[in-house]
Amino acid sequence: MTEQDVTRLLAKIPLLKQEIGKVIVGQHEVLEEVLVALLAGGHALLEGVPGLAKTLLVRTLAQAMDLPFRRIQFTPDLMPTDILGTEILEEDHGTGHRSFKFNPGPIFASLVLADEINRTPPKTQAALLEAMQEGHVTYAGQEHALPKPFFLLATQNPIEQSGTYPLPEAQLDRFLLYVRIGYPTEQEELAVLSGTTGTSRQQVQPILGGEEVRQLQLLTRQVSISAELMGLVNRLVRATRPATSEVPFIREYGRWGAGPRAGQALILCAKARALLHGRFAATLEDVQALAPAVLRHRVLLNFNAEAENLTPDDAVAALLKAVRL
Repeated sequence: MTEQDVTRLLAKIPLLKQEIGKVIVGQHEVLEEVLVALLAGGHALLEGVPGLAKTLLVRTLAQAMDLPFRRIQFTPDLMPTDILGTEILEEDHGTGHRSFKFNPGPIFASLVLADEINRTPPKTQAALLEAMQEGHVTYAGQEHALPKPFFLLATQNPIEQSGTYPLPEAQLDRFLLYVRIGYPTEQEELAVLSGTTGTSRQQVQPILGGEEVRQLQLLTRQVSISAELMGLVNRLVRATRPATSEVPFIREYGRWGAGPRAGQALILCAKARALLHGRFAATLEDVQALAPAVLRHRVLLNFNAEAENLTPDDAVAALLKAVRL
């Protein structure tokens, strides 16, 4: 890409945020983390109580991007074939020859919303593993490539237990970021009430297309990061492992630590955040800002931590305080 191409692409990022802001009030950090996952080429899990516009955020993002979009509502009776697709028997009316043809499911889209992903059993959740990691689906021994870019956004409700199936750790690790959505401020909530109970509706215009997203993903990997900062990320991830960690919090409360994929995720996300802010070099601030979303679903705490109401976010805070440049 030429310098003009890079400038043109970067100029579209504020426009994308502006279009999404027509519908989504506040949630600036959440939107930034979702865009970070998109530029880094990963997937994101959004967690929040009902009514915080998780689904609306994803729908608005799809409207602001000229990408094929599909929504999958996860329910207890959903089957893997409802996601991946199935083979159908077709007959050639000219020759009478019959053959099986693969009929793609809703996973074959560039932007896929897996709504309430924890409402379906692990058997169906596992249908997403290959698609999320490899970018293709295998059915009846044949590989079927997914569109590029492929971006999966999943939502889940943290407070409901009845009829839900917690995501296994292997599936959680496939998500680049675990994004938590909190309640809006008083002014933001007032703006939501006034903007959604009238007759006017905002129209969101597409800003980015599939090719531009791929170019931004390539550009993200070209953002520089210093050897010292990469070493910090490495030490930070290694410090999450109780057997070898020198951080007292992890030694006392840790049950399992993050693998090398966490370090890869944190570096890519730091690069993506730098690009979102118009920089071509990742900084310590980028790493610190994204460490909770990268590590909170990759650090498992023991029963002592649960008894004391400690969370993975507390562990990440202790790690950032102990591990420094």
